[in-house]
Amino acid sequence: MIIDGKALAKEKRAEIAKQVEALKEKGVTPGLAVVLVGEDPASQIYVRNKHKACEEVGIYSRKITLPEETTEEEILKIIDELNNDPEIDGILVQLPLPKHIDPDKVILSISPDKDVDGFHPVNAGRLLTGQDGFFPCTPLAVMELIKSAGVDVSGKEAVVVGRSNIVGKPVSMLLLRENATVTICHSKTKDLADVCRRADILVAAVGRPEMITSDYVKEGAVVIDVGINRVGEKKVVGDVAFDEVKDKAAYITPVPGGVGPMTITMLLYNTLLSAQKRVSK
Repeated sequence: MIIDGKALAKEKRAEIAKQVEALKEKGVTPGLAVVLVGEDPASQIYVRNKHKACEEVGIYSRKITLPEETTEEEILKIIDELNNDPEIDGILVQLPLPKHIDPDKVILSISPDKDVDGFHPVNAGRLLTGQDGFFPCTPLAVMELIKSAGVDVSGKEAVVVGRSNIVGKPVSMLLLRENATVTICHSKTKDLADVCRRADILVAAVGRPEMITSDYVKEGAVVIDVGINRVGEKKVVGDVAFDEVKDKAAYITPVPGGVGPMTITMLLYNTLLSAQKRVSK
């Protein structure tokens, strides 16, 4: 069965829009600031999509576009202003940044309470220690997709292929929170296919086109494909060989139309959550 990320995103966004409306009735409009430095075409598309998604659910969206030659000091000053801006509940700095700017320094400068991307070490620590916080949007999307299929994660064996700070590590922690037994695999893992075949839930987040073939998948597994890989001029494929794996898996996400639409939806959710926390203070 194919897990339709677009349909789930539509459903979740309708719920978010209702909650945004309820906040507006209390005189609070959730606000997201997106900072874009330079003219990277892919980043421009992402920022445009985020802006459009905010408008769709009634979140105030402020786009700050800066030239490539903007200094690190200038960005840090802008973030400091946004940290203290009562109209802004979430701050997102679009990565990658130009080479002369240290992304770690920029992420550290964002208030953990407005870090709706979930990249700040304070939020990473909250995730690791089982506290509430803002967690990265793609791992949250993965969990929502698994739950939408009616799969109970507790007691299941989960294998995550990829150990990035943005997806692999946080999704492993979220699965662990739901009482899965989690194995994280990477480029040095021996007998990768054997390890993957143990998985009741297999999350592919490695960034290699169609690397996960049917040989890696146990019959009846839940397969979540986080990969977005461009092949040739127009074709986009995931990390999973979809046509080969779909008949073996019980549930599978497509690329595109799986994790992608839900990632932006979880950004909206985190921004809403931040605004709700502001109201309850």
